[in-house]
Amino acid sequence: MPRDFRLRMILFVVGATLSLALAAPAPEPTSSALAQDPQGWLDLLDGAGTELKGWTRSPIPPDGKLDADSQWKFDPRTGILTCEGTGGHDWVRWDRELSDFIYHVEWRFTPVTSGKKAYNSGIYARNSADAKIWHQAQTGDAKGGYIFGETPVHGKIARVNFSKQVRDSRVKPAGEWNTFEITCKGKDMSLWVNGAVTLDWHDCEVPTGFVGLEAERYRIEFRHVKLKPL
Repeated sequence: MPRDFRLRMILFVVGATLSLALAAPAPEPTSSALAQDPQGWLDLLDGAGTELKGWTRSPIPPDGKLDADSQWKFDPRTGILTCEGTGGHDWVRWDRELSDFIYHVEWRFTPVTSGKKAYNSGIYARNSADAKIWHQAQTGDAKGGYIFGETPVHGKIARVNFSKQVRDSRVKPAGEWNTFEITCKGKDMSLWVNGAVTLDWHDCEVPTGFVGLEAERYRIEFRHVKLKPL
């Protein structure tokens, strides 16, 4: 075997070994917090009715224009909150400011049969009331499953994006139900996606805020929107 060929093979094996060693380990499978302990949860859509009582709709960005007709529809019979995706960019927030909690949301996109298929929406936690400060768990079509936002970093508002830190997005394709759980406790914020924690963030400088759901021009359904104060 030629010397240069042996050298190339050695370098290849070493490189492959280093790549495997540096790769982030797959997250350990776990049950959702709701499944582990179903006691003490608040159903945020219980009693909301078709008028979505207890929730406030606001534009994104905060100085944007809010469409007169809401694209949010809640059906008390099925317990499903639907964003038709026919309006502009807005969000609905639950009208109670919180500190430490677990926020459980199940969601699915309606598959797009033609046109743009970016499937954009998100689940909010510890937002300011006007959403100038926000933290979003990104949804998508078999992608997403990370947290990003605009939040104080050393006291100054900055963009944070943890998409590169996600060990496994675990998000299912459009048309299938997904489950997200965002846990906020002190400075820690974690995201659980379809059976495992995919992201831990330990430096959230926002101690309290609002939870909510985002509308961004795609039809998406939400169910079992629940919260457990910690």
